[in-house]
Amino acid sequence: MKILLHACCAPCSAPILEHLMQNGVTPAVYYYNPNIYPLKEYEIRRNEIKKYTEKLGIQMIEGEYNHESWLENIKGLENEPERGNRCLNCFKMRLASTAKVAEKEGFDTIASSLSSSRWKNLEQIDAAGNYAQSLVNGVSYLAKNWRKGGLQQRRNELLKENCFYNQLYCGCEFSMR
Repeated sequence: MKILLHACCAPCSAPILEHLMQNGVTPAVYYYNPNIYPLKEYEIRRNEIKKYTEKLGIQMIEGEYNHESWLENIKGLENEPERGNRCLNCFKMRLASTAKVAEKEGFDTIASSLSSSRWKNLEQIDAAGNYAQSLVNGVSYLAKNWRKGGLQQRRNELLKENCFYNQLYCGCEFSMR
């Protein structure tokens, strides 16, 4: 399996990367999060995952940060609650980009660290992953609940061990409320 992991942040991605590597899979990370606001917050999160992937010796691919295109993508959904349609559109945009990069770069599987957050709706993430998979050829979406099997506890341990920046909101300005 050649897997491209969409990474939202270092704390959520670290236990997944560790798990994959312990099971003989060398993943690469795709950091594509145009939803994150403001730019400074984006850069902090990006730098954390970049530092961690360098420590692990795995490839990191950074997608374009274009917050304006993200705002256009969720237009009309600004007042949706967390876990509402705004989040589904956001996940679809990010995982579609992940699938396209995976196809271009020769990966056969995509997954997302979004599935590790207890604040996210797994059904929405899986719907977005399946949507993304349908857009490309030869790339499968790995639907996995990364909260189970001790990974949530391991997340907290890795957060402390690596002194990761731990954000206080999902990322977009609408989740800051």
